[in-house]
Amino acid sequence: MSDAPLRIEIAYAEPQRVIVKVLTLPPGSRVADALRLAALDSDFSGVDLANCPLGIFGKLIRPDHALQQGDRIEIYRPLAADPKVARRERAKQFRSKR
Repeated sequence: MSDAPLRIEIAYAEPQRVIVKVLTLPPGSRVADALRLAALDSDFSGVDLANCPLGIFGKLIRPDHALQQGDRIEIYRPLAADPKVARRERAKQFRSKR
């Protein structure tokens, strides 16, 4: 294990804006440590960091996951609609227009 600080990114996206921050953490840090640091940043105010699903490069992870150099923590927001239901509705609208 290296004594070099971990440099990671934390990202959150909404339809109107994207937040990507670079954080520097001590070796051995966990995702929960990065979330605590991000909570201090005003850009993340209003984001439910404690309850949102999390991932690293698209793979779901837990807050106790150990971070590695270059990781990007992704904070996922809840879906506005079930994708299957939304697809059915679009198909129904398409059929009714024909």
